[in-house]
Amino acid sequence: MSDTTKRPMPVWRRLALGLALPVVLAGAGTYVWVSGGRYVSTDNAYVKQDKVSVAPEVQGLVVAVHVGENMVVRRGDVLFEIDPQPYRLTLAQAEAAIAMARLNVERMRADLSQKRAELTEAEQELEFRQRDHDRQAKLAQNGYAAQAKLDETRNQLRAAEQRVAQSRQGVAAALADLGGDPAIATDSHPTVMQALATRDRAALDLERTAVHAPADGIASQTDRLRVGQFALPGLSMMSVVETQATYVEANVKETDLTHMQPGQTATIVLDAYPGRTLTAKVSSIGAGTGSEFSVLPAQNATGNWVKVVQ
Repeated sequence: MSDTTKRPMPVWRRLALGLALPVVLAGAGTYVWVSGGRYVSTDNAYVKQDKVSVAPEVQGLVVAVHVGENMVVRRGDVLFEIDPQPYRLTLAQAEAAIAMARLNVERMRADLSQKRAELTEAEQELEFRQRDHDRQAKLAQNGYAAQAKLDETRNQLRAAEQRVAQSRQGVAAALADLGGDPAIATDSHPTVMQALATRDRAALDLERTAVHAPADGIASQTDRLRVGQFALPGLSMMSVVETQATYVEANVKETDLTHMQPGQTATIVLDAYPGRTLTAKVSSIGAGTGSEFSVLPAQNATGNWVKVVQ
């Protein structure tokens, strides 16, 4: 007759089995926490460099191109040139206009002096006519002069008064032409200042016929730039990809932003350099998703308010 009674499991074995499960669970949780539980990740990320569109500020024919595709340029390097001859002629005209404006100011001073002399002469004539009228009036009162002579002197007095008034208006007009200050500096006169401003504008336009690189970088899209092409102000002719700063624009889920803060360390792996890990820092967190800044941002107007992770 066989013995079917099972022997009890030793105590140490039961104890080992009881502790094994918590240890395994704790180890698995620790591994998840250490290896990925504390981190968020995304593969929806792109390496970015700022790009500057280069557009001339003046119009004209392109006469020279000094860059080629993917050429390294430094800030201030001449990229291309626009025909400067029309702007040189404009500058010469502006210089001539300045000389003419200065000459006109001197003519205004001479005119003011002439008007003042005419006023002095008219006032002296008025004094003489006033004395002559007073003398004829006394003679006519005593019966020694004819009334016709008195009327003649009265008309001459009125004419002298009108000439004085006209001369005073001429002086005021000449003084107004000088801005109310006969001692005004020639280059401070409004007409000369306007001519100087026009000259400065013409010189600036001439300087802008040489288009310079706005920053250090790499010339791009130069195939659109050809000698003989007509350039227009504000119309992009080429681009410069800046090389001062390279950054990564990463799109992460909104549920992963809870504990993300600027200044935290980030690890970057580039597809172009497999096996190489780069260390960076979070510089900022965008104020909205990319779709919010698109030309036509998406709007949920269907009444379906089911939460979807953005």
